[in-house]
Amino acid sequence: MSSRHGGSGKRIPESSGNPFGGLDLLSSAVVLLDERLAIRYLNPAAENLLAISNKVFAGCPLGGVIECPPKLLAALHSVLDHGWGYTGQSIELRLAGGDVLQLNCTVNPVDAPEARLLVELWLIDQQLRATREERLVEQQHANRELIRNLVHEIKNPLGGIRGAAQLLEHELNNPGLREYTQVIIKEADRLQDLMRRLLSPHRPMQPGPVNIHEILERVRSLLTAEFPTTLSVRRDYDTSLPELVGDREQLIQVFLNIARNAAQAIRRQPDGSVSAQGQITLRTRAARQVTLFKRRHRLALEVQVLDDGPGIPDDIRERMFYPLVSGRAGGSGLGLTLAQSFVQQHQGTIDCESRPGHTCFTIRLPLA
Repeated sequence: MSSRHGGSGKRIPESSGNPFGGLDLLSSAVVLLDERLAIRYLNPAAENLLAISNKVFAGCPLGGVIECPPKLLAALHSVLDHGWGYTGQSIELRLAGGDVLQLNCTVNPVDAPEARLLVELWLIDQQLRATREERLVEQQHANRELIRNLVHEIKNPLGGIRGAAQLLEHELNNPGLREYTQVIIKEADRLQDLMRRLLSPHRPMQPGPVNIHEILERVRSLLTAEFPTTLSVRRDYDTSLPELVGDREQLIQVFLNIARNAAQAIRRQPDGSVSAQGQITLRTRAARQVTLFKRRHRLALEVQVLDDGPGIPDDIRERMFYPLVSGRAGGSGLGLTLAQSFVQQHQGTIDCESRPGHTCFTIRLPLA
């Protein structure tokens, strides 16, 4: 949403002979633009936020440095034409390196040498992440209750169906008819296995000290064995990371489910063709002063699983952690659901960014 307000151009205080030096002390990011929407000045906060240098990019068109949404561009031109101030919320900017920022911003006309517009930016990624985490927790609790009730309603009649098929098989004199009872028994077993997997997140954790790189190496060996010709797995590890306390088997399942989904997506392209070669990168880093589920952690582990596949389809991107939602024909739709549940049991978070040629799952887990 946005609002506009009238006002004459603001005057920027000078500092140490620099006509824009007064902006350097601000904690918010400030960008000054001329009438052609070219960058005239970036204060240090804007340089850090946009990952660009004022010395290098001064004079460059704003659109050549960052990808502005049409709504913001229209607002910039409106402020130029009418002298109205503009306030925008939840604006998405894509940087030259591909990173996407969620921002609030204000635009005002200014009275300054070579500058007509003052654009002030505030990052709201942390606020949005906290809101998303709360929504995911509520969704996960609702899913668990639904699944638990559904499984208990299905397991009893399923056991009766299987038992009746076995008794019927013993009574049949024609061996050819046993093929049909075997179909019933095997399908009942498959559904029972599905029910067991749906309930598996509810088993108690068995925490202990674990080395994240040992877990990722186990995942890497499983992937290379399963996809020996169509996949290369690259390692980008920070070997100085300490051990974390967690359930080893659950964490293996988390990263294996995510990486196997990536490998299957790489192998089978959206047009049905089979990819000759794809790459998955397993990356570990330390994250400092991280908030996970409203708790501030001095140190956290950040693991990224990146792939160069076709990306997650738009129609399931918002629902991909829901149970039984799959973007692959024949998929059970449980891999990401279990991964999310296990990560949340470790008081961690899982996020995803995806576009064609680049998908990145980021898992953050607290470190003692």
